Amino acid sequence: MIHISNLQEGLPLFKALSSDIRLEILNLLAEYKQLNMNDIAEKLKLTNGAITMHIKKLEDCGLIKISTLTAKHGIQKICYLHEDKFIIDIGEQEIPNSYEVELGIGHYTSYEISPTCGLATKDALIGEVDNPSYFAAPERIDCDILWFTKGFVEYKIPNYLKPGQEFSEIQISMEISSEAPGNCSIWPSDIFFSLNGTYLGSWTSPGDYGESRGLLTPAWWIPAWNQYGLLKLLSINKFGTFIDGLKISDITLDELNLNHKSDLNFRLSVPDNAEHIGGLTIFGKNFGNYNQGLSIRVIYDNIGENN
Repeated sequence: MIHISNLQEGLPLFKALSSDIRLEILNLLAEYKQLNMNDIAEKLKLTNGAITMHIKKLEDCGLIKISTLTAKHGIQKICYLHEDKFIIDIGEQEIPNSYEVELGIGHYTSYEISPTCGLATKDALIGEVDNPSYFAAPERIDCDILWFTKGFVEYKIPNYLKPGQEFSEIQISMEISSEAPGNCSIWPSDIFFSLNGTYLGSWTSPGDYGESRGLLTPAWWIPAWNQYGLLKLLSINKFGTFIDGLKISDITLDELNLNHKSDLNFRLSVPDNAEHIGGLTIFGKNFGNYNQGLSIRVIYDNIGENN
């Protein structure tokens, strides 16, 4: 996967994709897996010289690789796709008096869950599905997807504030969905959020999405399972608690009584008293549609500046 963090950095890729011929070359390699330069020229009815120029541009930006093969009739250059996915993050303006951290979804500090459930890294399942014992496995720290029907996972958010600073807003971005047996796009689930044991509010996930493969979901992942979620932004500030800008409760930062010494224990749960118990899936960097785990931004005020 190619990850472009700013538009200037992506210029070689954008230029490479601006040619219809180069797009046709990529389509051919996606279909045939690998072709030599003569085959590509023949299929596109172009000269070898013209193909060489287009191939070089695709190689320079990392989309294809070329290997040299010695054959009976001389040396052949074999072309194949090197990357078939890329993500562009245009980036956000830096916010003063803030810090950002990202927690892998396997970095939970506490859990209590009921099947269906499971975890996986980008390469393989961790243990057995529907066996909660594997949520304690040491390799869970590297997991990139986890799911369960009922219960919770809890994460400790680092508190980097110093004396003389106070919380102004806490933002938590995450890709989440319901958890249906297999998958089902209409499978509502009430997902609850809390901080330090205080209930912040809930959001109802519409379903568990599997009609198309997630942009980052690895090829080995079973097609009938969850493929991607929805990117949600939870915000807690002096006005209340919000999901994607819509207020879900009147709980404010003042009510949480946080300071520079406070623990920040963030919990996602599907409790027994939820109206819709449809489970929870959390997607990490190598699954779903977004290249992130739990992405957290803490905005703070310097108290002296307000006096």
